[in-house]
Amino acid sequence: MASVILVIHLILALAIIALVMVQKSEGGGLGIGGGGGGLGGFASAGQTANVLTRATAICAAGFFTTSIILAILAGSAHKSSSLLESLDNPPSIVDTKPVESDKDLPKAMDEPQPQSGAPSAPISQ
Repeated sequence: MASVILVIHLILALAIIALVMVQKSEGGGLGIGGGGGGLGGFASAGQTANVLTRATAICAAGFFTTSIILAILAGSAHKSSSLLESLDNPPSIVDTKPVESDKDLPKAMDEPQPQSGAPSAPISQ
């Protein structure tokens, strides 16, 4: 179901791109649908602009609708749990390596000690 809607969504996106590029603009663009020799004597410039504008609006509405449908399908595809709910559960893998002693662990209030074998430089003030 989602793949069919996704294909429709992509087709609508390409149609919107094509319709916008074909429309006549003041500053540039392809302007194929404008007056002159764009569509020959098939339709006037005003009629062509109305048809292209209406087709663009219909494609945009379809694109918007498929975007909402895809978002709903993506949201209902998996049930996500809250991060706060996962904090109540202990981790499933427990480290079985025992701690040798607490005296080797540094305390928060301890001053940092230089490592053995590391050169110490005098601190100038």
